[in-house]
Order: sequence, then structure tokens, then C-alpha cells
Amino acid sequence: MSSIWFNKSITLDDIKDFGKETMAAYLDMQWIEIGDDFLKLSMPVNEKTKQPYGILHGGASCALAETIGSAASALAIDMSKDMGVGLEINANHIRSAKEGRVTGHCTPLHLGKSTHVWDIKIYDEGEKLICVSRLTVAILPKK
Repeated sequence: MSSIWFNKSITLDDIKDFGKETMAAYLDMQWIEIGDDFLKLSMPVNEKTKQPYGILHGGASCALAETIGSAASALAIDMSKDMGVGLEINANHIRSAKEGRVTGHCTPLHLGKSTHVWDIKIYDEGEKLICVSRLTVAILPKK
């Protein structure tokens, strides 16, 4: 399979600082893997990401999904000419997580000239599905 990334030789080391000094850093998100057509990003289930009932906050799952999908769009375009901005996100929370780390696995559903649609599945450490999200990103020319 051919890589979907603009930089065909991109590595995990190239994206390790993607999101530095942002919400992703505050929530301790960490890049796990990059493949020809996917990205993986993890996040702890802790005091920063839990809701009052002691389980992973749905908003934290959405933050993970938006972070990984937005990064995927950025990596799939020529960032010197275009930029990607979130247009719509939805999430179905399937199962709760109380501890450990969750990992988002992001793959493309559509890579068009003006929009990208990403499928993000979030799993716990036991590979149980926690959340399913879809992110639509608008691709806009830089001014």
C-alpha cells in the first residue's frame, strides 16, 4: 500500500512534538505509531481526563479523537499551501474506562481536495472498544 502522508518518509520521531504546548500536552497524549494509512495516539485515564464518576470523560475522548484526526489531515496535505480545520466531530461512547491508558486508532474514510473524513476508534489497554468517533476536516488554502 502507498502511504497517504504528504511526506512519504515520515516517522514517529518526526511527529513526537506535534501538539507540544497544547491541550494534547496537558492531557499527556503520546504518539504511539504511524503507518502508511493510520496514526495511533494514547492518553491516560487520570484526574485530568476523568469525569466526577471516576470514568473517562466523553469530552476527553473527543479531544483525543480531534487531536489525532486533525494531525492526520495535517500530515496528508502540503502544509505550506493548505491547512486543515475541524468541521464536525461526533462520538459514540461504547464502554467506560476507569484506569490505564486509552489509545486512538485513526484511519481515513475520505481524503478529498476540500474535506477529509477520519474514523477514530478508541480502545482501552485490554483492546476493548471505548469510543467510536468520526471527524470531518475542511481543507482550506493558506492566505
